[in-house]
Amino acid sequence: MENDIQHIYQNIDDIIRSYDSVSLEEMKRVRLMNRIDTKYIVRVGDIQKLLEYSRDDYRVQEVDGERNIAYHTIYYDTRDHQMYIAHQNGKKTREKIRMRTYVSSGLSFLEVKNKNNRGRTDKKRIKVDADSDYMHSEETRSFLAKHAWYCPDELEPHLENRFNRITLVNHGMTERLTMDTGLCFHNYSNDRNGSLSGIAVVELKRDGRTPSPMHDLLIRMHIHTMGFSKYCIGCAFTDPTLKQNLFKERIRSVLKLNEVSHV
Repeated sequence: MENDIQHIYQNIDDIIRSYDSVSLEEMKRVRLMNRIDTKYIVRVGDIQKLLEYSRDDYRVQEVDGERNIAYHTIYYDTRDHQMYIAHQNGKKTREKIRMRTYVSSGLSFLEVKNKNNRGRTDKKRIKVDADSDYMHSEETRSFLAKHAWYCPDELEPHLENRFNRITLVNHGMTERLTMDTGLCFHNYSNDRNGSLSGIAVVELKRDGRTPSPMHDLLIRMHIHTMGFSKYCIGCAFTDPTLKQNLFKERIRSVLKLNEVSHV
């Protein structure tokens, strides 16, 4: 039930208020030179347990007094979804272009993420004014010409999403993790909306094989790794006309977890 989900969200906010905090400036010292990234999809209720059991091992990032930070993202793609299709077809080398806004501060950035065939991701970004025609400014054209495979004239907004993010860092500053909750989507192509309020996306980033209390806890809770692209899953979830063979099983698993959370 939706009231139960809201109660869980309130409990999560209460738990993270009891954590010691870490500033954005301190977080910049977390240099993961041999980084391993792992994603997990969990029921939102599991986030309560993960946070309760990890209180002594992690600090929570705080920005301007906020610890559960709201994000708004607009994803761009070509008219024929070339970036989505590259992922759906299993290409290792691919690109993602998005405008991300940190809702409380109002700061927005246009970002280009390129993944190479070794799984490494390179992200470049510039600050933009979300209320302007930023995609056709000279600064954006120059930025995309330098870092992206596409120019603004080829791109259009395809998907919008919103979520809240909790960021934790261990005391040794060798590991950080994010917990994204309250995922919702709006598809610009067909004006459809979708919500995955019953699940959370956990991403663990650690330096090599450094011991991780969170990793060990996830194993004990029988939570397994699962790839999850917010753009691709959001598109497939809100537009059944798109080819989605690669994502079908993943979406089925995610929807099952989401339904269980609402029971």
